[in-house]
Amino acid sequence: MSVGTLSKKILQAALFYEIWDAMKVTFKHMFRKPITFQYPREQRTMPDTHRGALALLRYDDGRERCVGCDLCEAACPSRCIKVISSEDAERPLQRYASEFYIDITKCVFCGYCVEACPVNALAMTKMYEFSTHDKRTLLFDKKRLYDIGERHLDEAKKYLYAHNQEKNVEESREYRYYFPQSVIKATQSTPKHLS
Repeated sequence: MSVGTLSKKILQAALFYEIWDAMKVTFKHMFRKPITFQYPREQRTMPDTHRGALALLRYDDGRERCVGCDLCEAACPSRCIKVISSEDAERPLQRYASEFYIDITKCVFCGYCVEACPVNALAMTKMYEFSTHDKRTLLFDKKRLYDIGERHLDEAKKYLYAHNQEKNVEESREYRYYFPQSVIKATQSTPKHLS
């Protein structure tokens, strides 16, 4: 090893050359505007296609959209949805979901259940804060899913519009699932889209 190389190494070691070389990066970023969001105080703007908490929706007149077909349960890859359907006593041949559960701890937020729903009863919202001290509170039942749907109705509708599952027109709002009719007595009027 030559004397010049040895003296250069000693000088670099004495002046901590590697540290100053690494600190150049720190000093370079010190005077730039930070990109980090200060999370609890600053909220990020989520796009309409964001897949957050699931919500059950109602028709404009307040009736439940869910017909208890169990297609969402069949489409779910993580098996986190449980639907128990019953026949409506007032209207024969018509079903509804008497119980509806979603275990959010298992949900992968893929959106398959929303796509599978024939009446757009399920939608995803922009709600993503699920922190809790008790894991059992993350088992959403029918009442809680309807509460989320009512609180985040606009976000849920925007999600459906963004994924072309529902259109923001009167004809789409009038659409109802048409059950098979009883031979003895009709239980519902023929919807406009079938007349």
